[in-house]
Amino acid sequence: MALSRELLAILACPGCKGEVMLLEDESGLVCPTCRLKYPVRDGIPVMLVDEAEKISE
Repeated sequence: MALSRELLAILACPGCKGEVMLLEDESGLVCPTCRLKYPVRDGIPVMLVDEAEKISE
């Protein structure tokens, strides 16, 4: 299930309130500022800092 453009336009990182970007495979949303990946489960973004995964890129 693809995330709608309208939803992506209003989502923000709960940590820094910055913009998040959808990964190409739609497995998560990445905040480049906090370097966190928020998972997308069953087409629903899980925007909880406790659920986020630290990225090293």
